[in-house]
Amino acid sequence: MRLTVVGCAGSLPGPDSAASCYLLEADGFRLVVELGNGALGPLQKYAGLFDVDAVCLSHLHADHCVDLYSYSIARMWSPAGPQPPIPVYGPAGTRERIAMIHGSEGDAYGLMERFTFETLAPGALSIGPFDVSTVRMNHPVETFGFRFTYGGRTIAYTGDTGETSAVTTLARDSDVFLCEAAFLDRPDLPPDLHLSARQAAGYASRAGTGCLLLTHLQPWTQPDKAFSEAAAAYDGDLAIARPGQVVNLAG
Repeated sequence: MRLTVVGCAGSLPGPDSAASCYLLEADGFRLVVELGNGALGPLQKYAGLFDVDAVCLSHLHADHCVDLYSYSIARMWSPAGPQPPIPVYGPAGTRERIAMIHGSEGDAYGLMERFTFETLAPGALSIGPFDVSTVRMNHPVETFGFRFTYGGRTIAYTGDTGETSAVTTLARDSDVFLCEAAFLDRPDLPPDLHLSARQAAGYASRAGTGCLLLTHLQPWTQPDKAFSEAAAAYDGDLAIARPGQVVNLAG
């Protein structure tokens, strides 16, 4: 199983990174997890524009989903003709949310026909070669965290979340824990929104994860400060996600 970080900026694209987007590959299957602002461009460095087999969205905030609309344009108006539909796994209302980006008339040109939409719920499913578990997170809109397992190895990903014991459940014994860390720690953090690097590290420690990869840092957050904050609460393998970063997990 191979993980490529395409975009890892939180809340909005930064000068050096698109918003959230990750590419998972196994057995020749390419699963794109999140398509946030600006992600479709750099995604083409790592996968052919029409070589994506499925898309998975944790929630419907723009920094996680809005480039699915751009992808519908590409799949509709390809020089080779409309591309066959691929599955998109997302919360209830994903189709309508993306269609409305086109305009108040919604999907006037059949752009959403380039996808089939599968509504997520807590539980287990298969996407290509991946066994996937979904867990609800603590965020203002319906949001899912994911556990992707292939060949006995697991990558856990939070999407966006505030504090909740579900994060520990999600990350338990994972080989790689891709965890949002939008905030640096301070006493007045807004509740039920995002994690700080220290909070993310605490969950990783309690879950016994093999490697903690902090992501979704906001563009004004200094990565070295996030790293130091997390390192004080977690003594395992720790890194800050960066665009182009590749993690290979042998099965």
